[in-house]
Amino acid sequence: MKLTKLLERLTYQCKEGTVDREISTLCYDSRKVEKDSIFVCITGVVSDGHSFVNEVIEKGATVIVAEKEVTVPDGVTLLLVSSTREALAYLSAAYFDYPAEKLKTVGITGTKGKTTTTYMVHSILTEAGIKTGLIGTIETMIGDTVIPANNTTPESYLVQQYFAMMVEAGCTCVVMEVSSQGLMLHRVSGFTFDIGVFTNMEPDHIGPGEHGSFEEYMACKGLLFKQCKVGIANVDDKHMEQVLSGHTCTLETYGLSEKADLRAIDIDLHSKLGNLMVLYNVKGLCDFPVQVNIPGTFTVYNSLTAIAICRHFNISTERIKEVLTKVKVKGRVEPVEVSKKFTMMIDYAHNAMSLQSVLSTLREYEPKRLVCLFGCGGNRSKDRRFEMGEISSNLADYTIVTSDNPRFEEPQDILNDIVVGVNRGKGAYIAILDRKEAIRHSILTAKEGDIILIAGKGHENYQEIRGVKYHMDDRELIQEIVAEMTLEQQTAL
Repeated sequence: MKLTKLLERLTYQCKEGTVDREISTLCYDSRKVEKDSIFVCITGVVSDGHSFVNEVIEKGATVIVAEKEVTVPDGVTLLLVSSTREALAYLSAAYFDYPAEKLKTVGITGTKGKTTTTYMVHSILTEAGIKTGLIGTIETMIGDTVIPANNTTPESYLVQQYFAMMVEAGCTCVVMEVSSQGLMLHRVSGFTFDIGVFTNMEPDHIGPGEHGSFEEYMACKGLLFKQCKVGIANVDDKHMEQVLSGHTCTLETYGLSEKADLRAIDIDLHSKLGNLMVLYNVKGLCDFPVQVNIPGTFTVYNSLTAIAICRHFNISTERIKEVLTKVKVKGRVEPVEVSKKFTMMIDYAHNAMSLQSVLSTLREYEPKRLVCLFGCGGNRSKDRRFEMGEISSNLADYTIVTSDNPRFEEPQDILNDIVVGVNRGKGAYIAILDRKEAIRHSILTAKEGDIILIAGKGHENYQEIRGVKYHMDDRELIQEIVAEMTLEQQTAL
């Protein structure tokens, strides 16, 4: 590939050598460099790519892209840019032949709701015959290929590579979660989104290695709306105007407010035969009744967001309604059918804010008892254990404390810390170290009308102990427990 082709949309200075040359591969990982590679020096949290310049040249790299002054020998091209992360995004887009321009791109940002909304949109578009890729917190989906995620928004090279794979697989659309970190670190630079979406804003991801302040966090979220054609925003969020300040896109709004372009009215948090759901009517830009078999007001917002997006694809109202009744998101208030007498749900809630949110939501359905089963990860803040224990004890009627990912800590020590927090609340509790036995206890002691929340693991299918990840999936544990029950116990469910 000619270097000039890669550089056609990039602003740079050629400090040494020539741009009239062929390159073999584009790299930002020094371990992957080969003869005639172009190497982009990325400054990371752990290491700085500029310190590997001599090493990659010895391996055969003939083009170096840097944002700091570095020395290269004769015969090597040195390109200086203002930001190597931004440069990597533009170089990657060119390297994969601008795949985003061959897709309808939808980017969703916000503190909460990104994951559920992307899956809702993916489900609706797919059911409507629009082959759609997905990039998110849990996984990347390209046709039948599923790639587990390491970051909510992958590095820009991977984003462009995934886009190219989607085009190759016949996809015509992609829906992706766009994190504030992803925007700040230029992981989605180098192309323009067709649709950008803002869900909501709460203080989060603020601290060392993340954002220096809430204002910076909001500013990073707002970058999406200077990089999309159509913006769709939650008008009920008090930070919306600040986040969208200086936007360059056409703007639409959704929410419960009368000033929303698309709004939900007549909301009914409904429960039937162990199933928790929401019912409402959508008005404004669309007009039809909606049923989603996922509980909570946040489900109203998530599904309303999905409707606001999917209407741009001219999908029939009946198809949207039908898919929303079937949609499920792994590990996000995910119902697991065990009995018609009580409700069991799995959720990824693994910090105080998320646990409080999901328990408050489930409390709105007025269960006979609200049961919360959870643990806390090892080698993390002890304050989280105290806070989650206290929240569960105050919001749930019965707390079952168990193990999560102990990592390099003793599981019993973690449980003891959680119990300190539980004792600050008013609810009853039991501590059962083995997670499978804890879930078994929750099922065998369930009463008619109970809601049981199994929190913390969500979509994860492993338990991390002393650096090793052992397979463990809450769904499989539940299936095993039911299969192991006596006929009498199964009949009683």
